[in-house]
Formats: sequence, C-alpha cells, structure tokens
Amino acid sequence: MAATIPSSPATARKQFGSDIRRRREERDFTAADVATHLGCSISKVTRIETGQRSTNPDDYDALMELFDVPEEERSHLEALAKRGRKRTSMWWDAYADVLSSRYAEFIRYEHEAAAVFDYQVVYIPSLLQTEDYARAVTGVGFAALGPDQIDSLVEVRMRRQRRIHHEDDPLQFSGVITQAALEFHVGGPAVQVAQLRRLREVMALPNVDLRVIPFSKGEEGTQTGAFSMFTNEDQEGPEAAFAEAVTGSVFVDDALGLRRLVRLSNYLTDAALSVTESLEVIEQTERKLASE
Repeated sequence: MAATIPSSPATARKQFGSDIRRRREERDFTAADVATHLGCSISKVTRIETGQRSTNPDDYDALMELFDVPEEERSHLEALAKRGRKRTSMWWDAYADVLSSRYAEFIRYEHEAAAVFDYQVVYIPSLLQTEDYARAVTGVGFAALGPDQIDSLVEVRMRRQRRIHHEDDPLQFSGVITQAALEFHVGGPAVQVAQLRRLREVMALPNVDLRVIPFSKGEEGTQTGAFSMFTNEDQEGPEAAFAEAVTGSVFVDDALGLRRLVRLSNYLTDAALSVTESLEVIEQTERKLASE
C-alpha cells in the first residue's frame, strides 16, 4: 500500500527532509558533502533536512543521484518534494498584481531570515526608509506604474519594515552605505532631512548596525553594486543573496558565490566608519542640508 502524502506542504517538507537526513547519515556523509554535490551552501542543505525549505527539481534529481535511491522509492519522495513546493498564503500574496516573481522571492527570504546584510551605493536601505523616501524611490524605479500600483509597492516596503521593530523576534540588520546615499536629495531636501533623522533614530535599536563609507575611502567604497544577504537562525553563513544588476536582481545561493559576497561584505565593513563615526557624519549631513 502506497504511503499517504500529507496535505500540508510543511509536513511534506519535513518528511522529505527527514528521509534525506537518514540517507545522508547512513552513508556517513556530512552536510558539507551534500552541499558540494548540489553546489549550494551548507545552510541550504540543513534547511532542506529540517523541512524549512522545499527542494527544487534540480536539487531533487541531484539528491536521488547522490544517495542512489532505488526507482521504486523515488515516486513517494518525488510526491513529497512536489507537495513541499506548494506555498501557503503569505501577507505579500495580496500584492501579487504589483510584485515580480523575483521580488516576491526576495521578500520570502527576508521574512524567513534571522539576519540580513545590506550594501547600498546610492540609496538608503529599504528597511530603513521613511514612507516619503520610499515613495520617491519607487516612483522613479517603477515609472511605468500608475499611482495605485506605486502606493501598493510603498505599502509592501513599509510592511517589510515590521521585522526590524518586532518586539519578540526582531530582524538583525547590518548595513553599509556610501556617503553618497546621504547626500542625494531623494524626494527633495525636506524628505532627505527627514530620512537622515529616521536613520539616527533607527540606529539606536540594538538589532541595527549601520555604517557609512566616507568619500575619503574612494574606490574602496564602490567595489560593487548593491546586494543583500540573508542568514537563518543557527546558521553561520548566509543561505542566499540578491545582487543588483542592470537587468534586475540576480539570485545567488551557490557556495562559491556566497563566500565571495561574505568576503566582500567584510571588506566593505572594514572600509566603513564605526557606528559612532557614521552617526556623526549623518548628523552633520542633516544639519548642512537643513540649513540650505
């Protein structure tokens, strides 16, 4: 008699992950061994095994090959994997008419993450933006959209910020920006002044670490475009990252790509001022702009 496939995607993911962990341990493989075979991070393997992450078709095929799973056992595992990919409704699904599939994927990783590192060259990180600043940025970045659609995208950005201020489980935010992000008059001088004031307020939170790379660092502060990395609870390194490119956001979850971004984030953090010095630069810029 065929084993029953659970109706819950979460339960299916847990059953699939438990089976994969058992097969790995029976062969005396480490999670690192599996990650190497899949070309991904160790944290991704761990999340598959604990049912926190579904398995895409390519990873499924690679796992079946690695563990030499008999054909008669694959149909049940494939059914579990397919069920595990089914999504339960999330808050951002209500905005499906304005969210691209890549942006929705970004929000999902952010929602599940315990910590995020964000590097921005010309803009204030979206999780720290005021509503007026967010509206100005969105109005330019999505010029083809109507006012109602822009309103919806701004609502999404404001909703995402709740993770920063969550009382029980706040998102740990680490960010590096260039001094240029402080100087651009996004939305006009008044909006920019209010944004700089918001930065100083949010930097007082214990879960927020924001640093500024001053103009004096020159090329050290502009080594790359913007990118964000997401790390899950009890994981030493990031599970995934999104890097900005001319054609849009690029998803990164392979081990080599993540290691490179971690090194780059460390380099940028070292080039930045301390939190205290960064606050001073922000305050100086705010005063200068307010007096103009």
